[in-house]
Order: sequence, then C-alpha cells, then structure tokens
Amino acid sequence: MADRGTEKPPRHDAAAAEDDGAGLEPLTKRDFEVLARFRFEIRRYLRFSEETARRNGLTPQQYQLMLALKGFPGRGWATVRELADSLQLRHHSVVELVNRAQAQGLVERSAHPSDGRAVRVSLTPEGEQVLTRLSALHRDELRRMDAILNIPAWDDTPQEGHR
Repeated sequence: MADRGTEKPPRHDAAAAEDDGAGLEPLTKRDFEVLARFRFEIRRYLRFSEETARRNGLTPQQYQLMLALKGFPGRGWATVRELADSLQLRHHSVVELVNRAQAQGLVERSAHPSDGRAVRVSLTPEGEQVLTRLSALHRDELRRMDAILNIPAWDDTPQEGHR
C-alpha cells in the first residue's frame, strides 16, 4: 500500500485522457484565435492574482490555501488531506504551506474531534480580513473580465481557406 503522504494527485489534463484525437472535428483558424485569446486572458487573470497576493504580503499559494479554506463546502475548516486534494498538491507540500501561513498568523490548526490522525485547519480572524480584502479585488477583476472569460462559442462551420 502506498504511503498516503506521497500519493500523486489525480491528473485532469488532456494527456490523462489518452485521447489520440481520432474522430475530432477539425478546428478553424478562428477556433485557434479564440483558444489563444481565452488562454491569454486566463493567464492574465492568474498573473493579476499572483501579483495582488504578493503586494499584500502573501505568496499566491497562501492566497489559494486561504480561499480553499473559506470556500470549503459546508464548513469553515478542512483537513490537510482535503486541502491537498482541493489545491492539487502533495500532502507534504500542503503541510509546509500551512506551516508558513500559521507562522504569519493567517491559519490555525486544531484537533479533529473524530479522527485522531487528522488536523483541522481554519482561518484566523487576521486571515479572514486578509482573504476578504484580496477576494474583493479578485471579484472586481473577474467582473471587469466577465465578457472575455466566458466560454467561447464555437463556429463549427469550417471556412474555406482558414484552416
């Protein structure tokens, strides 16, 4: 049995699907343009997010950790294992991330009431304040980008000379 702390998170990318592409509709030049623009805008948003976190004294990963905690479904805390799954990181990487965030006073650990092997991680009041400020900036940026980040509508009609 594999050590749970060293398990790799599941892959959710095109390579994991092992699709050889057979039977796919051909893409038009416009499809490539739309995909490239969409990818550019996603990357621009991610850069905004990274720079905003850094300007506020956090690493991008710390912001993601805090957002995962606050946004965890149904409760205001999560275990390290749940965070590793949510952040798509290895268990030991999340432990180090939590250690650094705890040292900054952003998160705290507490005993899990029903599982002695697990630890609850939750935001501190200071972490809540920082997260609220950063998330408002992120929400405003997404509102600004709303029309750009909509899933593209595909023109499935190949156009002559544009392949």
